[in-house]
Amino acid sequence: MQINLLNPLRNTIFAPVKRIITLVLMVLPGLMLWAQDYQESVRLALSALEHDSLDVAESHIRAALQKEPALKSNAILFEYLGKIQERKGQTDDALLSYSAGINLSPTTMGLLLDRASLYMRLEQENRALSDYSEVLRMSPDHTEALFFRAYIYMHQRLYKEARFDYEHLLRLEPDNEKARLGLALLNDKSGRPHEAMEQMNMLVQIYPDHANLYAVRGGMEEDRKQYELALHDYDRAIELEPDNADFWLIRASFLQTTGRKRQAKADFQKALELGADEMMVASMMKQKKR
Repeated sequence: MQINLLNPLRNTIFAPVKRIITLVLMVLPGLMLWAQDYQESVRLALSALEHDSLDVAESHIRAALQKEPALKSNAILFEYLGKIQERKGQTDDALLSYSAGINLSPTTMGLLLDRASLYMRLEQENRALSDYSEVLRMSPDHTEALFFRAYIYMHQRLYKEARFDYEHLLRLEPDNEKARLGLALLNDKSGRPHEAMEQMNMLVQIYPDHANLYAVRGGMEEDRKQYELALHDYDRAIELEPDNADFWLIRASFLQTTGRKRQAKADFQKALELGADEMMVASMMKQKKR
């Protein structure tokens, strides 16, 4: 009888493979069920968000993250979670969620922008600057990141850097009103007052119904001691947006510091009626006459 020497070898080699296949066949239904559970949690979370059920959505997102904690695609779930927490006023938790998502997927620009925006609201400018700069490293023409980085640079008196970003943004979007306004303010702060005022006059001409432009130009005129022009612009801002407490406060402060206390008091009272902070109003009313 001929002996097939290959059979024992084949059996030796393939025996572990058979055991693996058997194990996979035994475990596969459970794995499929686990994946379905994850997908179902995500689906339920998105459905809850559509109905503005924040607590329910957060619960399902956490369930999904618990089922598959290592998935890179979980970065988007952390983004949703962070947005939910922001809406609930849980800013510290939102920052942790955005950071967890960024750790999973460092090149997800949406997460970087969300975290930077929250840092801005928390007045943590240096951290926001880092995130906006990272976005611009990946996408040098990103208009949102350019605008806010320019704003931060200007606030930090890094005027050269701010000008570079504003001008870059305006090359991309020549009609960007906020960038043009930012550049005008930058010129005003960096020793180009004539250029700044020309830019403001042009903006007011282009957008005659934008109340904020009159308020900004009024501030420039006030700094130049052009008080009648400033008052005219403050009046126009209030005329366009009479329910904006900020404009009443701006005019009240101007009237207060130029010695028109009775008129200022009336404006302060109107601002309070429109929801202005009482402590801030009390502080502003202590300003001295020029």
